[in-house]
Amino acid sequence: MNFTDINIDQFLGMEDSNPIMWLIWIVPIVIFIFYGQRIQLHVTSGEINKNIEKLLKFRDESKKEMLDHLKKSLQVSGDVEKSVERFIEYFTIMPVDIDPNGIMPKIKHLMRSREDYTRLQVKMLCGTDNSHELSKVQNLLEVVTSLHLLHKIVRHLFLTAKKQNNFPLILPLQMMLPFIMEQAAALRGAVSALRQGQPIGDGIGPMVVGKMMLGLEKKSIAFETVYAQGEFEQRVLQLLKAEGPLATVGRPGDAVEIIVGEKRPDIIIMIDAALKLEGESSASIAQGFGAAIGGIGTDRFQIEEVATKHKIPIYAIVIKQSIKEAITLMTKEIAERADEVESEVYRTIRESTTPGQTVLVVGVGNTLGVPQ
Repeated sequence: MNFTDINIDQFLGMEDSNPIMWLIWIVPIVIFIFYGQRIQLHVTSGEINKNIEKLLKFRDESKKEMLDHLKKSLQVSGDVEKSVERFIEYFTIMPVDIDPNGIMPKIKHLMRSREDYTRLQVKMLCGTDNSHELSKVQNLLEVVTSLHLLHKIVRHLFLTAKKQNNFPLILPLQMMLPFIMEQAAALRGAVSALRQGQPIGDGIGPMVVGKMMLGLEKKSIAFETVYAQGEFEQRVLQLLKAEGPLATVGRPGDAVEIIVGEKRPDIIIMIDAALKLEGESSASIAQGFGAAIGGIGTDRFQIEEVATKHKIPIYAIVIKQSIKEAITLMTKEIAERADEVESEVYRTIRESTTPGQTVLVVGVGNTLGVPQ
């Protein structure tokens, strides 16, 4: 084919200088040069606005369910909605981190103060001493607060970009939004399980240790945290988990520090749920090293400090889950892994210790609906 024979004017439809064809080609180019970003901003804004409305819907539905739970299940009277509105606007100012030395005790003090105050306010609101119900309401309040915060942040970023007519400013939000919506949908789905006191995916660690505690005497060792002493093939087992069936993670950092100080375990085994990567199978089990515990980091820091001080190795066993599986009703697939995880714990004990040694097994996670 001879490209030199191509008539460009004929190819572009401009033969005989047809002004209409000129307009058809030139006008869109001019429009996109000068108004392309605004057009993209308008299209993207429509998509983001729909997600903002969905976030608002998630928040309002979750808040309504919590209010229904307070009024119908706990018979709370008075202006409950006003109290809840005040709760969800609470904020926490983190300590100065210019000099990181000594910041962890400050964070721990700050978070404990916040938890204690929130717990006291929830108790006053509900008018009951039932720890199980109070823990459920506190968790519901955290869900509503998280959804409220997500909605406010996304709305702020969106309105700022729209106000400035700044398309590049809206691009990061557009990229992050699918992940934000996934988290928001998971939080919305958690409300039902929390209201009914059903186990969630994050409770697989306490479930395994709770099963190992069956038939043993349980003792309180820290706030909302219990332990029991057992035996396995001439090894002493110190079993630790949050106090079920409360909706709590307990205070494993304090508990581990106490047990290490008193019992001097030779190894620590921590069992927890872990977020899976895309493509990984749900409920798959993985083993590793280090303190398997989430949260803001204070408990993890505490456990690592005491383990390092006494030169105690920490082994981790995690059960992979999505964010939705972790905070919603525990799936059958995850629950059925409990026996396999328990077998992995015993295998690790056999391989890493000798008869006469002591092992600390920690079940990490929210122990809602999981007794011991």
